[in-house]
Amino acid sequence: MKDQPLRTTVIGSYPFPGWLEFACKNLKEFGDNDREEMIDDAVIAAIHDQNNAGLDVITDGEQTRLDFNLSFYGYLEGIELESKSPRQFGPPAHDQRGKHKISSAIKATNGLGTVDDFNRLKRLSNGKNIQLKASVPGPYTLSGRLLTNQDHSDRWSITEKLIPIVRKELEELVKAGCQEITVDEPSMSCYAHKENTKRFVEIFNQTVEPIAGKCRLSTHLCFGNYKGRAVGLRRYEPMFPEFIEFNVDELHLEMASREFSEIEILSEISKTKDVAVGVIDVKSYYIETPEDVAQSVRNCLKYAPADRLSFAPDCGLSQTARWAAKQKLQNMVKGVALVRKELGIND
Repeated sequence: MKDQPLRTTVIGSYPFPGWLEFACKNLKEFGDNDREEMIDDAVIAAIHDQNNAGLDVITDGEQTRLDFNLSFYGYLEGIELESKSPRQFGPPAHDQRGKHKISSAIKATNGLGTVDDFNRLKRLSNGKNIQLKASVPGPYTLSGRLLTNQDHSDRWSITEKLIPIVRKELEELVKAGCQEITVDEPSMSCYAHKENTKRFVEIFNQTVEPIAGKCRLSTHLCFGNYKGRAVGLRRYEPMFPEFIEFNVDELHLEMASREFSEIEILSEISKTKDVAVGVIDVKSYYIETPEDVAQSVRNCLKYAPADRLSFAPDCGLSQTARWAAKQKLQNMVKGVALVRKELGIND
């Protein structure tokens, strides 16, 4: 159980500043030192916005990553990166993200980059007394953009090859002093309605086994958010009760965009785990007011005790314009503070 009731947190990603979006399309114009400075500046901006909102837990905003998990394939050896997406035009959808061929044994000799990201976050947060969180994609989610071949007949076999890579990354993060880690496996949530959920739990727990109990560990149950679009069946019923067996301290739930459908699941989860409830809809440009958020928090308290609850956006904010993300986070913190005050909980 966490130290602070009704704490405020984020999933991981945060919008790129406009100038970073431009720079990413013109990277060849910059030198190595220019790029390092640019990354630092982007992380400083993400830290500023999160601290200005008053969050209890912050991340680096995943400012070094493209679309949450796509950048990680650049760290993998033994694959041939697809240079062009299979569909270039028309409404945004997941088939506009390319898949990669496996050419030899999959390795990540230099890791997946999250340790460098976390060390940068520590350095740039100036040692302030605030909880820092890192996020790492899980092996099943990473396997989704890799093509099967004669040595890897299905997605499960590719996942097995990625488990030790992610395990090693998690161990290195803990060694670096990271005290809070989210292992993101959105593909497990998206495909729970048609895949073996017990096998999902086995894979997840095998992946986190080296760090379980050594840090605050969470995972994010998500229905997809590519360009603000979901990809999975948006129901929790197919995931439970199996997903309660994930070896984590906290489950993050997407709730706001679904009008808090299935909120009663909080009762079952909170018997054994903390729950971070999404009270901000990252797929909508309606800016939730502090009172909107406070009312959502009060509703959640009907199903779970305060010391089991955290509050966050539904998903990462990378697909939300920065001006909206800033206002949404500020109002989320203000709304939670209203309920804290009502309950006599000191900030």
